[in-house]
Amino acid sequence: MRALRSALLAGLIAFAPTMVRAEGAVSGDRVKIGVLADMSTAMSDNYGTGSVTAARLAVEDFGPTVLGRPIEIVAADHQSKPDVASTLARRWYDVEGVDMITDLGNSAVALGVQALAKEKGRLALITGSGSTVITGAQCSPNGALWVIDTHALSRAIAKPLVEAGEKTWFYVVADITLGKSFVADVTPVVTTGGGKVAGQVFHPLLSPDLSSQILQAQASGAGVIALFNVGGDAINAVKQASEFGVLGGKQKLAGFYMTAVDVHALGLTVAGGLYLAEAFYWDTDEATRAFARRFYERQRAMPNSYQAGVYSAVTHYLKAVKAAGTDAAEPVMAKMRETPIDDVMTRGGRLRPDGRVIREVSLFRVKRPEDSKGEWDVMERVATLSGDEAFRPLSESDCPLVRNKP
Repeated sequence: MRALRSALLAGLIAFAPTMVRAEGAVSGDRVKIGVLADMSTAMSDNYGTGSVTAARLAVEDFGPTVLGRPIEIVAADHQSKPDVASTLARRWYDVEGVDMITDLGNSAVALGVQALAKEKGRLALITGSGSTVITGAQCSPNGALWVIDTHALSRAIAKPLVEAGEKTWFYVVADITLGKSFVADVTPVVTTGGGKVAGQVFHPLLSPDLSSQILQAQASGAGVIALFNVGGDAINAVKQASEFGVLGGKQKLAGFYMTAVDVHALGLTVAGGLYLAEAFYWDTDEATRAFARRFYERQRAMPNSYQAGVYSAVTHYLKAVKAAGTDAAEPVMAKMRETPIDDVMTRGGRLRPDGRVIREVSLFRVKRPEDSKGEWDVMERVATLSGDEAFRPLSESDCPLVRNKP
């Protein structure tokens, strides 16, 4: 009897570590995902509640549990204020047990939360920002930039247009970091292709009247007027360009940080002929249309790249948690990097060591009203760049995680 008890005890001791590891595979009693988005300022239509809807659709498609624990989505408005975002993220990581935060539109918000994620041993999957610094000098082993960046937008728009013969460019630039980043990224594409920059004019952020800048661009005679601004500024610039006949004339107008949601808000009468780039368009194939219909039922709008990017990021994250057998940041990120990204938004994508997701990016032209077949039939694809063509190569990266590697 004593021998039997000893054998049983030895078996329990041997099995105990396995039991502990299984129960500890998920920190807390659930896997918790936070959607930290702009829900109240000028960019809220491009992110906002649409990002929350996309995250919830991803969970519905994946299933309500992972590793035997429920999946929970929480959401908050960062108001495009870095201090508000950091306070919310810190509470989520420290108190509420959030494992991963996504969206994070606004570069300052994204950089702050990515740094905090590294400090706390959690993850930040950034879908709403376009700053190349996120995967460059300030890259993080705990962060990823999921959708697009200024380098890819610059190449996706400028390269096909220059190759089509548009050799003279004029820039209308918001006097902010994003605007200056576009100047730095677009100019080499134009000049390498044999083109030139005829001029540029800057304007303050949130300028209600950009007529002076548009008239200067129009008077330059440049083949392409490039808008390096966002939100209300981009909307105003397109409206005033339309009023002055730019979109109906020989010059081309390109919005470098605009989406199909912005085009819908402007209307095809105003925006018809505008060029822009996206990493996702709802009317691409049956799978994207089916996803968009479900999204529309809840949002009464079609998803743009950034909202579809939340769906992709959450989906890939949950697959990685399942494959890693834990929600711990390091093994989950390792699985995310080694596993191809394949979902309705991203086909055959990959996550590089610098945190950059590599995928196709396309140039679109906004349809004229007579060419549209419905309210959201707003764009036609002009050209597509592969991920390797669109995004900055690792050989040019200043990310400390890869800079010193062979």
